[in-house]
Amino acid sequence: MKSAIFILFCCLFSGLSLSKHVKPPATMAPAGEFFSSSQTVMTTEPTTPTTVIPTSEPTTLTTTGETTTLTSPVSETSHAPSTINATTPHAETTINATTAPTPHAETTATGTPPQPQPTPPGPVTAGDYRLLKNDTTVCVMAHVALAIRLETPKASGAFKVQPNKTHAVGECRQSRSNLTLVFPEGFITFLFNKSTEDSIGYVDTLTFRLNYPLSPASSRFSASNNSLRVLSAKLGHSYSCRSDSFYMGNGLYLDVKDDRVQAFNFSKSNEFGVTDQCAADQPNYSVAIGVGVTLLVLILVVVVVYLLGRRRRADGYQAL
Repeated sequence: MKSAIFILFCCLFSGLSLSKHVKPPATMAPAGEFFSSSQTVMTTEPTTPTTVIPTSEPTTLTTTGETTTLTSPVSETSHAPSTINATTPHAETTINATTAPTPHAETTATGTPPQPQPTPPGPVTAGDYRLLKNDTTVCVMAHVALAIRLETPKASGAFKVQPNKTHAVGECRQSRSNLTLVFPEGFITFLFNKSTEDSIGYVDTLTFRLNYPLSPASSRFSASNNSLRVLSAKLGHSYSCRSDSFYMGNGLYLDVKDDRVQAFNFSKSNEFGVTDQCAADQPNYSVAIGVGVTLLVLILVVVVVYLLGRRRRADGYQAL
């Protein structure tokens, strides 16, 4: 009986001694399953790198052995930027740009280049033009300075034909001749007619077409007048005038300066015939005659007054 009590006392004493040296932890958890919402997950087995996709949804961590879902959001201190998605276990990443860079748009000027302004009024240059018949005989010859003019209440301008940029084309017949002067901006046509009854040659039709900004509103003009009888001269003679202007309608004029023109009956030398001047250039003797008559009347008046005065002086004396 005493031996049993002694053995029990020894066991209790040994248990109390061990309890003073070893204190087991308060809680225990299986290895590999303990984690905290604010710490990195640790695994006891080697695994492939864990891919972290920071989003507002619960984050899924995938390992080779199992899948663990975190219900708490990923900490804002994560080192992975929000625009990087891991695609392979070797930590190779692909960057998906959320906004594509906008290329710089090239700016192209859409303004209309300024158009050339109409040439100012002034003298024009005369050119020499010829048409040949049978390659040897001249059928039309002209020495003219030409300008197309626009005169309206809303716009005005002038285009001068440049002889060095103009050439003559046309056709010659027995009683009709066509002289067309062609230049880069258009053309001008003179249609000559022959009157055997009056024995004269003249122009009965004028036509032109022009692509040039005579006005701000338009740069294309055309006109034709087929009811003319101008530039007339006797057959075999040439017409000459210092200045002519022909109205073509719609405010358009064809100005012809320093002109000398012939269309029919040239001499064998293919030169201009005798000159028939226009009415404006013909000498006007009426003014001279009027001035002479006036001077003669004044002289007669002076003589009459003198004679009358002398007679009155003679009557004033009495004989002794």
